[in-house]
Amino acid sequence: MFPHHATVLFQGDSITDGNRGRDGDPNHDMGHGYAFAIASLVGDQYPERRIQFLNRGNSGDRVVDLYARWREDALNLQPDVISILVGVNDLHREFANGSGVPADRYERVYRMLIEESKAALPDVTIVLCEPFILPVGQVSANWDAWHSGIRERQQLVQQLAEQTGSIFVRLQASFDAAAELAPPEYWLWDGFHPTPAGHGLLAREWMKQVAEAIARTE
Repeated sequence: MFPHHATVLFQGDSITDGNRGRDGDPNHDMGHGYAFAIASLVGDQYPERRIQFLNRGNSGDRVVDLYARWREDALNLQPDVISILVGVNDLHREFANGSGVPADRYERVYRMLIEESKAALPDVTIVLCEPFILPVGQVSANWDAWHSGIRERQQLVQQLAEQTGSIFVRLQASFDAAAELAPPEYWLWDGFHPTPAGHGLLAREWMKQVAEAIARTE
């Protein structure tokens, strides 16, 4: 999937963070979510490539928070691949306390992240993951607002991927289909944070879609 000695960086909010360690202990560095699952599976499948995986997800982050720490937690790490999943907090925080990020600013700051990454790292591969929700808990209680807000951000992420030559990982359709097999809370316990099964779905779709996108360019 990736060349020898590639560095793959996962960035985002708590979904990516996965309660990761911050002390350099390799047993905890990747957290306990989809980033850990991907690192485990790809690392096992391609040991000869010595791929390095890094997780710099930070719980609670909005896209503006990613931008504030981007040089230290992304560019300075010199990654070959940057995978980004962000958007739920931009909406959730608006409903919770009015500190969300409107869709137009979300798009503008997200574009800056991508453009500055490509300027600093001309050969970097960028993966943009679609934010996702299911009707559980507070999301279900305010479903119309959640659905319209997340859908707008999903469309913006897809457009950004197309316009910047980034890989787009579709996730909402996969979670919708999964919710036909088991209740929504089986996958996303509060409507946006994955359960172990949800992280497994996310990891599977990420690996499948990224591998397919890379294969198309070879």
